[in-house]
Amino acid sequence: MQSSISSASGSSARPRLLAGLLAGLLCALPAAAADGQRPDPVLRELLRQAMNEPHGFEDRFDAQVWLTDMAQRLGDQVADPQERIEILKTVHREAKRADLAPELVLAVIDVESAFDPYAVSDAGAQGLMQVMPFWLNEIGRPDDRLVDIQTNLRMGCTILRHYLDMENGDLRRALARYHGSVGSGWYPERVLSRLSSRWFQL
Repeated sequence: MQSSISSASGSSARPRLLAGLLAGLLCALPAAAADGQRPDPVLRELLRQAMNEPHGFEDRFDAQVWLTDMAQRLGDQVADPQERIEILKTVHREAKRADLAPELVLAVIDVESAFDPYAVSDAGAQGLMQVMPFWLNEIGRPDDRLVDIQTNLRMGCTILRHYLDMENGDLRRALARYHGSVGSGWYPERVLSRLSSRWFQL
C-alpha cells in the first residue's frame, strides 16, 4: 500500500528533511491548538519557507491525463468547471511537492471538507484540508486566508507528509495523527475507503 500512495523514500531528500525539522511538534498539533502552547520556532520557519516557494505547475502529459480523469470524477461535487480544475491542479502540484499521491490528498479532502474551500469545523479548522488558523500567525502570514486553495493545500500537504514519514510509512497512523485521533481507527478507515472506492487510479 505504501508504494501506491507515496514516492520511493530515496526519490527526494525533502520528506526526510521535513521529518527531522518537524519531529515531536506536529504530533501534538491538536493539543497545541487547544491549550494555547506556542509551536516550535523551527516549525514556524519551515512553514514560512514552504509558503514562499514558487507555485509552478508542470504541464506534463501524465498530469493532463490525470486532470481529465479526476475532473470527471469530481463533477458531482464541484459543479463549476473552472473551480474544479483549479482545485485539481493545485492538489496535483502540492501533493507532488510533498511527495504524496494526489489521489490520497483527494481522499483526505473528500472526507475533511467534501471539497468546500469555505468549510469550517467546530474546532475552527478551515478550508479544503481543514488547517487550524493559528498557523498563519505563527509563520508571520496573518493576512493569508485558509479558504485560499493554494494556501490551504500547501500547509495541509506539508503536515500530512510529515506524519507519514514520522510513522515510517504507516498510512493509518499518519492519517490518525492528521485528524488528531491517534488510537482510533475510524478516520483512517474512512479516508482509505474513500480512496479505494472513488479516487484510486490504476
